[in-house]
Amino acid sequence: MLFSIFIVLTGIIYLALSRNKKEDVKTVKEVNSTIYVPITKTTNKLQSMSIVSYGQITPNTELVVSFEVQGKLIQGGTNLKPGSKFSKGQILYRIDNTEAFYTLSARKASLTNLVLSAMPDIEMDYASEKNKWLNFIEDLNPGKMLPELPKMNSSKERMFITSKNILSEYFNLKSLESRMEKYFYAAPFSGTVVENFAEPGSIINPGSQIAKIAKTGDFEVKVPINVSDLEVFKQKSTASFTNSSGEQIGSGKIIRISDVINQQTQSIDVYYSIKPVNNKQIYHGIFVNVTINQEAIKETMSLPRTAVKNKKVIVLEGSKLVAHEIEIAGSRPDTLFVTGLKNGQKVVLEQLEEINSKYKYKGIVR
Repeated sequence: MLFSIFIVLTGIIYLALSRNKKEDVKTVKEVNSTIYVPITKTTNKLQSMSIVSYGQITPNTELVVSFEVQGKLIQGGTNLKPGSKFSKGQILYRIDNTEAFYTLSARKASLTNLVLSAMPDIEMDYASEKNKWLNFIEDLNPGKMLPELPKMNSSKERMFITSKNILSEYFNLKSLESRMEKYFYAAPFSGTVVENFAEPGSIINPGSQIAKIAKTGDFEVKVPINVSDLEVFKQKSTASFTNSSGEQIGSGKIIRISDVINQQTQSIDVYYSIKPVNNKQIYHGIFVNVTINQEAIKETMSLPRTAVKNKKVIVLEGSKLVAHEIEIAGSRPDTLFVTGLKNGQKVVLEQLEEINSKYKYKGIVR
């Protein structure tokens, strides 16, 4: 009798535990089959949009200083180090030209001797031309530039002067004199020294890099622009530039557009001029944000960039997620302005790695 009662009680307890376990499993399955996602409800409205990119300020004109002649490098009027400023026309560097000067002087003396040796024949055959050649000899000063060659009034006189090698020696001297100018480097503009590659006292070979210089007050900004945004930038043409603190430091306009895709950024390089505003200082090499304001011509919805991928967003419809195509009308650094969504649609704020039709999705409004 007691054994039978024990069996009955054991069975009742087992059935109760089994029922509770099934209910718990069912509850766990229901909980595990629901996934919560962050959403926002679409509200289309007219709003001011802007497209933002970035760029680096670089000199519009930058040159490498080098010489066509060989010799010892001598410092110019000031000690030029990176950051040093100079004025247009200032002698920045020169090459020791002592040897070249003596060579030029010796050749001038040789030309003088050639003309002197021809003077007896000139006096005899070209008496009327005597004085101009005497004046030419007097002007052949080693410390001065070559005088103009006397004008020859007949072909006979020219042939005679040529036969005496006077013409060939004169033009050789002209060549040496022109080469003397290459021993000096005068600044082609007012600017700043960017880099130094050689110090005074060094022996310089033709073509050796001496320094890199940049023109001051004349900068440009190279801006990589997405191909999809290029037309908008071209239409606006002007842009404003802000520093890392968000302060506007300049404004400018497009000066040229590359027709080659930048392999590193997969974008088009657009070059802007830049002029300072509000007395802000513009420095070579700093990065700036480039912004153009775009007037709103249609109603748009602003979404974080994390919500958009390949011009698609995910929309929550009931408990299911559906991909929905949109168009990007404008952008900010962390925001996109899109069209193609209806008011009230629930847009998921993050892209999901996988959408499983077995699960139910619930939205959490943010």
